[in-house]
Amino acid sequence: MREALRMILVLSLICGLSGLTLAAVRQATGPRIEEQVLTFVQGPALQQIFTAADNHPVQDRVAVDLEGETVTVFPAMVDGRLTGVAFETFGRGYGGDIGVMVGFLVADDSLAGIGITTHKETPGLGSRVVEPEFREQFARRPGHDLALHSQGGDIAAVAGATFSSTATVAAINEAIRKYSRIKDRLPEHWGLQDTP
Repeated sequence: MREALRMILVLSLICGLSGLTLAAVRQATGPRIEEQVLTFVQGPALQQIFTAADNHPVQDRVAVDLEGETVTVFPAMVDGRLTGVAFETFGRGYGGDIGVMVGFLVADDSLAGIGITTHKETPGLGSRVVEPEFREQFARRPGHDLALHSQGGDIAAVAGATFSSTATVAAINEAIRKYSRIKDRLPEHWGLQDTP
């Protein structure tokens, strides 16, 4: 009995120390991992959307509270004027969540475009949502709900990838809903009085 208690105590001590070590490593590496995601995942998606921006959207980002949810908003500016904003939303694809960076033009609230940030879709099928042929059909669209051809809309799905296409459109529609709720508060975050 005494031997069993000693083994339980030793095992508990090892588990506790392992847990503390993992927590410390996570806390130490968390900011670095976040910076890597911003630089190498979200940054390239932003560059696909806002090619004319003369600021650094990743550095100028702000966190906007949206009824208990924090949305990280990336601004696009030209000559010090806010011309667009973007943020990431997710849709459930065939292989998991598809991350979509959705950009909006603040002048007319239309879509500036999209960039795919993350996905686990089937190579050669669902993964084709990252290709320009699919992504470019969202540029300069009015900022209201979109739908695929099969759902009565005018968005062409990727052939053989209905789940991936539907997930991408769902993420964009979610972004449209969020944008409509925060758009009036955006200029104040960058010290701007008005937008173009």
